Amino acid sequence: MSDPTRPKGPKIIAVANQKGGVGKTTTAINLAAALVEEGRKALIVDIDPQGNASTGLGIEAGQRARTTYDLLLEEAPLDQIVVKTEIDGLLIAPGTTDLSSADIEMVANEKRSFLLHDALRQPAIDAYGLDFVLIDCPPSLNLLTVNAMVAAHSVLVPLQSEFFALEGLSQLMLTIRELRQTANPSLRIEGVVMTMTDRRNNLSQQVENDARAYLGDLVFQTVIPRNVRVSEAPSFSMPVLSYDPMSKGAQAYRALAREILGFKPAVTA
Repeated sequence: MSDPTRPKGPKIIAVANQKGGVGKTTTAINLAAALVEEGRKALIVDIDPQGNASTGLGIEAGQRARTTYDLLLEEAPLDQIVVKTEIDGLLIAPGTTDLSSADIEMVANEKRSFLLHDALRQPAIDAYGLDFVLIDCPPSLNLLTVNAMVAAHSVLVPLQSEFFALEGLSQLMLTIRELRQTANPSLRIEGVVMTMTDRRNNLSQQVENDARAYLGDLVFQTVIPRNVRVSEAPSFSMPVLSYDPMSKGAQAYRALAREILGFKPAVTA
């Protein structure tokens, strides 16, 4: 039974797309940084075995004493996993390649789809005063991604503005629908955000038009442009908002954060 005296928990968003290279981790990092700029506190939960969100925020492999693997498989307390980043107000639960075997190890657990759900609802999370939790999912619809969607209130889908972008999206939507009917009835789609968009490119514009025609209002008005500063920022272990605050990429992620917070949307690209 839930404790009515506990404070309301953070909004949990799974950042997911089974297609790789769509800007999923980039979106998780920069959206979290933009939400922090807006005065919110955010936690990134890195459940991608590549651990790119952790590296992109300056958490080197040697600093990851305990990780989301321990959170899921060893039921480690949240306060042993979460670490601070260089950005005040932005925390991360780091991931490592240990997660590569997590799917196989979770299969035997009868609560296998609810491990992350339960971990993110530990009373210990209250101490962080979080407003948002962003879960950076692996590029597949595996048991880790299912855990994220069961744990989340909503799913944010980065969609690359390139050929075949809409392929596979129907499978993701089907998975979300199935989870609504079984494990997480309140799960909804936060929205689809077009990434790596170049509006000088006819194909890029056509993909965006097709997405809006197919998905309607599910597609955010904010568009993330293809921007060299966004690409460079991870190699300096920082979000683009810190690396080049005035770049088009940084401005776009600020606009996305404001749209998620319910402010008037602004189209950028």
